[in-house]
Amino acid sequence: QVQLVESGGGLVQPGGSLRLSCAASGILFSANTMGWYRQAPGKERELVARITSGGTTNYPDSVKGRFTISRDNAKNMVYLQMNSLKPEDTSVYYCNAVRSIYNHWGQGTQVTVSS
Repeated sequence: QVQLVESGGGLVQPGGSLRLSCAASGILFSANTMGWYRQAPGKERELVARITSGGTTNYPDSVKGRFTISRDNAKNMVYLQMNSLKPEDTSVYYCNAVRSIYNHWGQGTQVTVSS
């Protein structure tokens, strides 16, 4: 019943931009904190952006100023705008939803930054 489906990944050159989307269903979307995480081969999964039900955002220093998370509660959608992409941003990006004891993950979408 719960589904988080990411889209928008692909191949982009360094300095380029990409916009990821996550469509949520089966959850009370407006009450969830939504996040984007990434995991590259051999590395741990790391937070790249978070937005609370109230609209407060958080970013690690590695992406601050380059990435922007946003949400559209009417459409049950969360987005990640990625600008000034670097090769080290290459990873599988995952959508996450958290509320109370509930924690859900999408299947991931590949982002590759390479020339």
